[in-house]
Amino acid sequence: MFGKKQESKPAVPTAEESGEGKGRPTPSRRDSQAARKTRVKVPNNPKEAKKASRERARLERDRSRKGMMAGEERYMQARDQGPGKLFTRDFVDSRFSLAEYFIVVAILVLILGFVPVPSIQFWVTLGFFAFTAIMVIDVIIMVVLLNRAATKTFDNPADRKGLTLYAVLRVMQFRRLRLPPPRLKRGGIPK
Repeated sequence: MFGKKQESKPAVPTAEESGEGKGRPTPSRRDSQAARKTRVKVPNNPKEAKKASRERARLERDRSRKGMMAGEERYMQARDQGPGKLFTRDFVDSRFSLAEYFIVVAILVLILGFVPVPSIQFWVTLGFFAFTAIMVIDVIIMVVLLNRAATKTFDNPADRKGLTLYAVLRVMQFRRLRLPPPRLKRGGIPK
């Protein structure tokens, strides 16, 4: 009753017992500081330091751009990350849409608006309104189909949040200028 208590083993196993270790010893403080100093070697001259800083930033931008062009998730912007956004990109890129030519048509209408012939201006305006109406109907159909497919694919509504706006903004861009670049050809089946 008043004797020593028996020591019990802890309920949670340590890293060595569970076999889940980092597999290497922790470096000493001196070693880690020395390694950090060699990685970030800044020249004493302010001009050279600024030049080195710009060069490091340029290299980082190049690495990020190459990673994004290769489709690596970690290099993408936050708005492009996640399985829902990947699904939306594939869905939009696999379809043909008039919306990607809207900017070209709008510039053409602007240029033809300066023609002083009233009959040409009338037909250009009428054609622009017809094109815009067909484009809006096409985008609405695409959004409805996307929402149906996303509902079947993603059960959680949080995974589907923001997909509609993301799809509309992506479909309004030229296919060749879309970032991240399309993975599927037109008519390809989104996964």
